[in-house]
Amino acid sequence: MKMAFFWGLCNWVVAVFAALVLVGGASMKAKVEAARVFRVGDGEGWHEPTELNSSLYSDWATRNRFRVGDSLNFEYKNDSVLVVDKWSYYHCNTSNPITAFNNGNSTFTLDKPGFFYFISGVTNHCKNGQRLIVDVMSPHRSPRYTPPSIANPPQAGMGGLSPYASPLSSASSGAAKGTSSVAVAVLMSPLAVASFAAMMHFYY
Repeated sequence: MKMAFFWGLCNWVVAVFAALVLVGGASMKAKVEAARVFRVGDGEGWHEPTELNSSLYSDWATRNRFRVGDSLNFEYKNDSVLVVDKWSYYHCNTSNPITAFNNGNSTFTLDKPGFFYFISGVTNHCKNGQRLIVDVMSPHRSPRYTPPSIANPPQAGMGGLSPYASPLSSASSGAAKGTSSVAVAVLMSPLAVASFAAMMHFYY
């Protein structure tokens, strides 16, 4: 009787640990597969917006949520894409880009959290709205509010430019779920071991 109970308890402990390993593995796989490729402008692609649609790219950015590991794909003709700093973005300065693309189909990987700034290499195109701010979220940071419109750039000096209004205070639902999973895993492992030890002590 005791041996049957002993082996049953052992099987239960093994099952608990196996479940925890599977949950952890699935969580890691989900994180790896979470990276996405965004086509900038969706069907519009990357081009000079019309006068009535100058907010095309700022509107597009607010409809999406970007995380570290995601990529932006720019499709264009007779144009280019420049990755620039904040000052160059607001002043459409094409003279000193961080990175430049002109092959008509360019992909840029968002490799860190924070703001990325993109403009057309054609100065007039940039001034007419062909520029983009992307706010890349870290795994546990919530998105910020909508960036200011191109028609009303910040008036502060270079150091005081703020592309977005104010951060949200609540954490994202994904982060909350991830935290809950970790907490369950942390609590379950010692609990299983303690239960096993207590049963062994009682019967022997």
